[in-house]
Amino acid sequence: MTTLTKPRQQQLPPAAIPPRGGRSYRALQPTGLGVVLRWIWLTIAGILSFFPFYAMVVLSLKPGKVVQLPGSLLPWTDISFDAYANVLSGQNVLVWLGNTLVYSLVSVAAVLFLSALAGYAFAKKRFAGKETMFWSFLAMVMVPFHVTLIPTFLLMAALGGVDTYWGLILPTLANAQAVFLMRQFIQGLPDDLFEAARIDGAGEFRIFLRIVLPLCKPILATLGIFVFLWHWNDFLWPLIIGKSTAMFTLTVGISSLQQQSVPLSTMLAGSVVALAPIFLAYLIAQRYVQEGVTGTGIKG
Repeated sequence: MTTLTKPRQQQLPPAAIPPRGGRSYRALQPTGLGVVLRWIWLTIAGILSFFPFYAMVVLSLKPGKVVQLPGSLLPWTDISFDAYANVLSGQNVLVWLGNTLVYSLVSVAAVLFLSALAGYAFAKKRFAGKETMFWSFLAMVMVPFHVTLIPTFLLMAALGGVDTYWGLILPTLANAQAVFLMRQFIQGLPDDLFEAARIDGAGEFRIFLRIVLPLCKPILATLGIFVFLWHWNDFLWPLIIGKSTAMFTLTVGISSLQQQSVPLSTMLAGSVVALAPIFLAYLIAQRYVQEGVTGTGIKG
């Protein structure tokens, strides 16, 4: 009795496989003059982007000096830290810094937790009206914040949230963009993990804490950076909801210095103080940012 076997297909060596699209990847790379022009353009763009921050730091180190260009931008002449001493001692910058930290950090923790819960429900749970509810919630992105500003303030005022931390934080927790990114990322997670956990007797909340959150570290770090930046740089809502100087955030407080005839170096020193935590936050989580953005784009 003879057994028929399927003939093996002859495999071409890697060098003989024609590139897709008719052009190889190496052929698309710039060479020679193209590389030089690209680096020149990137260098110019980098210098133009970095120059405002450089000027802000250098001018903040020269209090009481008349700004004369380009001499005032030389970093090694007439350096003094008096402007920083005035900001940290004479003004309410430390109070404003504390308010901004509370506003940003509490909002980040709450937004990440709530958006992860909502993203898990929209990605892996089945319930009536899920798609309609998700796209209706996502439609909030198309509504400008200024449209809902007055109704939100009236509601917070009726509830007694004016000039309070919870009134500052609560209206910013429903973040449709965060829910969308979490849903897209969680959709790419294998369903076998959740089925195995349910077979082992794990409840939904335990699955969320033990499986979903650890696997979502890249996108959580990316969202955390974005949400932190949004709240740290927020100006309009803290300006409206905070009435007393003790409830000002850094953006509102530094803006109020313009009405007090504060020297330019002092205002720039306050801006540097406001910028430093953002820079540190990005350095801490930068290794997760690219992975989270890339994973969100290719999953779902």
